[in-house]
Amino acid sequence: MNRPLILLTNDDGIDSAGLWAAVAAVLPLGEVLVVAPDRQWSGAGRCIPHTVTGAYRREDRIVGGRTVTSYAVDASPALAVEHGLLEFSDRQPSLIVSGVNFGANLSVDVTISGTVGAALEGSAFGIPSLAVSLEMDPDYYLTGDADADYSAAEAYVRRFAGAVLRHGMPYGIDVLNLNLPSDATPQRPWRRTYLSRRRYFDPVRPVRTSDSGRPRYRIIADPAQTEPGSDIHVLLVERLVSLTPLSLDMSAGVSDFALDEMLTAELAAYQAFPERMTFPSQLDTRPWVATDA
Repeated sequence: MNRPLILLTNDDGIDSAGLWAAVAAVLPLGEVLVVAPDRQWSGAGRCIPHTVTGAYRREDRIVGGRTVTSYAVDASPALAVEHGLLEFSDRQPSLIVSGVNFGANLSVDVTISGTVGAALEGSAFGIPSLAVSLEMDPDYYLTGDADADYSAAEAYVRRFAGAVLRHGMPYGIDVLNLNLPSDATPQRPWRRTYLSRRRYFDPVRPVRTSDSGRPRYRIIADPAQTEPGSDIHVLLVERLVSLTPLSLDMSAGVSDFALDEMLTAELAAYQAFPERMTFPSQLDTRPWVATDA
């Protein structure tokens, strides 16, 4: 009987120390295949760009005395998953692990993350997926911190990967988003969390010295002001490991009554005064505006 196949990927590139820490973590759990971008793709989300070639090179490595089949691909993280599933694996993996990322992936900002994007892409194929990130100083987001300790991340990857392989993913959950404090130990407690509604990265107006320039980002200034029980609060304030279940279904969990009430009111206003209904101006954010004319 074949051992479970586990596909490893990331958004920091094939040479990331975090990626190989994750490989070491799952090596005792099954057969391992690594398919990762050939370079840094932080902030790529789940993008599938047309500007990459899909060119690849074989980069097998020895981990724990075992040869791990590995490919570096000119691809985004989500596309690397597709290459792994459609091209490099001989059967459907039982689990996808994305990470360990250089820096935390938290709050409503998770859709920006290439680490989470790769896990979401895997889950769209019906494969349970785990996204793993280690808190790190922003100076190391693109290069990694050579002094970072991945021992806690390895322990937690093995723990939750093993749980998913043994029991499957609970119904309604597609991705487990795991974030560890930089000072975590393998014994650090974990909490089940939810995405904070506050942004983890606050955009800052670009500094322009010419026509070029792009927004800059800084970590949230006061994490203590975030919701207790949220991923930001648990990681940054309580300094515990955060585990957030994610779903591909992004349908808003709104009250049907409230939505129906709004749309019914708009329809009634349009039917009564169709000539008064105009599209909103740039300064008005309401969906429709009744004019006075």
